[in-house]
Amino acid sequence: MATTADSVGDLQAQIDEIEALSSIYGDEWCVIDEASRIFCIKISDDIEQPKWTVCLQIILPCDYPSAAPPIYQLNATWLRGPDRTKLSNSLEEIYVQNVGESILYLWVERVREFLLEKSQSTDTDGPEARKRTEEVEDDDGGGVTAVGDLPDLRTLRLNADSAHLFTEFHGDEQLPPIKHGDTITDRRSTFQPHLAPVVTSRQVKMVLDKLYENKKIASATHNIYAYRIYCEDRQTFMQDCEDDGETAAGGRLLHLLQILDVRNVMVVVSRWYGGILLGPDRFKHINNCARSILVQEGYTESTEDSSKAGGRGKKQKSKKAK
Repeated sequence: MATTADSVGDLQAQIDEIEALSSIYGDEWCVIDEASRIFCIKISDDIEQPKWTVCLQIILPCDYPSAAPPIYQLNATWLRGPDRTKLSNSLEEIYVQNVGESILYLWVERVREFLLEKSQSTDTDGPEARKRTEEVEDDDGGGVTAVGDLPDLRTLRLNADSAHLFTEFHGDEQLPPIKHGDTITDRRSTFQPHLAPVVTSRQVKMVLDKLYENKKIASATHNIYAYRIYCEDRQTFMQDCEDDGETAAGGRLLHLLQILDVRNVMVVVSRWYGGILLGPDRFKHINNCARSILVQEGYTESTEDSSKAGGRGKKQKSKKAK
């Protein structure tokens, strides 16, 4: 347990580190909530003409740096699969090699090195250099969410528990079984749901990594996901979602899970864009896919009465003939 002296020392070390980072990075460094020790920095491969950008969000625990690492999230619509795993692993290595020391500067520069390597190893323009991707829509059929845009403070606090915590890997924590649902096709766009039971944030990451090993899923234009995990000891939910470039889709998917009151489950919906804008219909297909696989796997009773479901984890499937 940290002593009072340790706590005072950690707080002073954090103050000194934040002042230094603010001086070094200027406007790139952003204080989200000083009292809650929440910060963010937008990192690019090139300040003048960026091709690749990542937003690094950080929450500093009260016992950082003496006894705990920062909690962090890496936000970029393009950062997924092997790229995300590689970068996360390199940040973990930096922490392990510098336990007890202030490491945020090392983290920022490692992310920048990663972006430079990415820029130099590919001939194609990165997302920052392109004016438009295959499809960029909001609810009204227009509008863009820029790479690195920050979620609101409430959302960031909500997700603090599900951010990467360097939690110790338990040998009995195995990859959950992943189920794949039926596809929906509309105007050459195809949607397919995937579902896995999850009880820890580590399992969420394991499921994502496993899905991205599938070349077809990895090549999807968007892989939108949401999950809800019930923490019995605190009687609260750990939940999060990801748009993966399909603006507002992740939040809508999480809202569906909340309405159905399902728990300890993760749903991913892959979309392969077919070249024709679908407008709001795309959200209907994403949620219909998700609802379908939840019914298929017994997490809610049926599409007709699912809004009445008091889902407490996986429900027993009805024995009545359909």
